[in-house]
Amino acid sequence: MENVVIAGSGPAGLTAAIYTARANLNPLVLEGPAPGGQLTVSYEVENYPGFVEPVSGAELMDRFLKQAERFGTRMSYASVQKAVREGDHIRLETDDGVIETETLIIATGAEARRLPIATEPAFYGKGVSGCATCDGAFYRDQDVLVVGGGNTAMEDAMFLTRFARRVTIVHRRDYFRAAPIEIDKCRKNPKIDWLIPWVLETITGDARGVRGAVLKHADTGETREVECQGIFVAIGHDPKTTPFQGLVPLDDEGFIVAVEGSTCTSTPGVFACGDVRDRRYKQAVLAAGHGCMAALDVEQYLGQRE
Repeated sequence: MENVVIAGSGPAGLTAAIYTARANLNPLVLEGPAPGGQLTVSYEVENYPGFVEPVSGAELMDRFLKQAERFGTRMSYASVQKAVREGDHIRLETDDGVIETETLIIATGAEARRLPIATEPAFYGKGVSGCATCDGAFYRDQDVLVVGGGNTAMEDAMFLTRFARRVTIVHRRDYFRAAPIEIDKCRKNPKIDWLIPWVLETITGDARGVRGAVLKHADTGETREVECQGIFVAIGHDPKTTPFQGLVPLDDEGFIVAVEGSTCTSTPGVFACGDVRDRRYKQAVLAAGHGCMAALDVEQYLGQRE
């Protein structure tokens, strides 16, 4: 029987590991299919506190990992396939066997939805980004596209006007899901242009990164090529909660619902931290803070059971 199993190895999961390991809880981290989490695809991170110079996401997460291992955290490449509560513990069915644990910290994250085009993977992290807040400052005085029609797309476009020379919102429909007030803010901003209803067909560039995109009009089929140095994809996030359906409550978008002010879920012994429960911010520093909270909540829970 494990004291604590942490599903996920991004900033939230590894911070929880550091804290629970220092509390002598001997945590087991299930890294899953994406060790290090989504941050590892970031070419440069320059807004994580404590790093004066930019650091790659992969290097930052490697430091998290080494710090967690220094305190005795055990790592496994296993992924949770299904999780159920049995009596006073949680049973995890993984691709490497069954694990039973007194507590479970879910830190599996949320993945930014990707563009369904063949050229996108080659430029992800090299001009294509799923996080304007994370990467916007890299595009000072450059031209960028924002793909999407919801509130996130409008908010990202407004944020990017602080840095970019021109911001063009690309949306495949002639109507938006965003709130009218958010649309109005963008329409009043002289740095924002619109391409609607247009669909991004392909991305062009070289070894240095994105240099442009080919767009297709959704109604007429007309194509045009535009120059840009950055493409921000704002079409939503998918929380990785499928294995935990039925174990913890989920909201209408699939994010885990936790008790306000804590990481506790309504299921005893199950805690959630990081992007898997964060519908709004999606920042590594907040995920790490959630990981700390989850570890402290676990300590309190186990202490009360003794």
